[in-house]
Amino acid sequence: MFDDKVLTCRDCGQEFVFSASEQEFFASKGFTNEPGRCPQCRAAKKAQSGGGGYNANRQEREMFPAICATCGVETTVPFRPSGEKPVYCRQCFQPPPRNNW
Repeated sequence: MFDDKVLTCRDCGQEFVFSASEQEFFASKGFTNEPGRCPQCRAAKKAQSGGGGYNANRQEREMFPAICATCGVETTVPFRPSGEKPVYCRQCFQPPPRNNW
């Protein structure tokens, strides 16, 4: 059903083979476009963007120091504690029960 195709990389300009098995794999994933980069340039691009994927360019979340209100251990939390509400470490934090109806 698929035949090997020779494509040209848009980054380096080198020709590369888009094999029949790769085409079959792309089709099974629902991809409709042919790759624009050769395997080496794809790998370089993926490494440059931190591994690729949905959150590849997402910044590291800033964490703030806090003291657990239950056990007193030093911990970090993803918000700046205001002092108005208690802050808990991972061990002491219990999420509210979920309604399963």
